[in-house]
Amino acid sequence: MHYEPEYFLDRDAASGRVMAHARLLLKLARRFEAVAPAAFRYTAHVANYKSGTIVIHTDNGAVAAKIRQMGQRLCAELSKSGAECIVMEVRVQPREILRQPIASTLKPISEEACVALRSTTEKLPKGPLRAALDHLLERAAKRG
Repeated sequence: MHYEPEYFLDRDAASGRVMAHARLLLKLARRFEAVAPAAFRYTAHVANYKSGTIVIHTDNGAVAAKIRQMGQRLCAELSKSGAECIVMEVRVQPREILRQPIASTLKPISEEACVALRSTTEKLPKGPLRAALDHLLERAAKRG
C-alpha cells in the first residue's frame, strides 16, 4: 500500500501541528488573494499567522503602505475565513528574483565620435573624468 507524505506527517503529534499550521496558512493565503485588490495578488502574500496576528510580506514599500491603509478591512475579511485577525503586520520582503546576469556588450562607436572623444580627452586635466574617457576609448568597438 502506498501512502502520501501527508499521511505520515499527520500521524506524528509534532509534525501534525506543523501540518495544521501549514493548512491554515494556505487557507489564509487563498482568502487574502480573494479579498485583496487584484493589483496586489502578485506583490503581497501571507507569510505567517500567530495568535491573531497575520504577517503579510510585500515586494515594495508602496504596496506595503497601501495594505497598511486597508488593514482593518482586510483583517475583517480574513477573519471571516475562520482565523481571528486582530492585527495585520505588513513587512517589505522582496522575493528573490533568479535571473541570469546579462553580460555587457560592446557598443560600437563611430570613428567621428572616437576622434571627438580623443580630442576632448587630450584637453582635460588628469583626473577621474579623463581616466574614464580613456578607458571608454580603449574598450569601445570601433565602427567604420
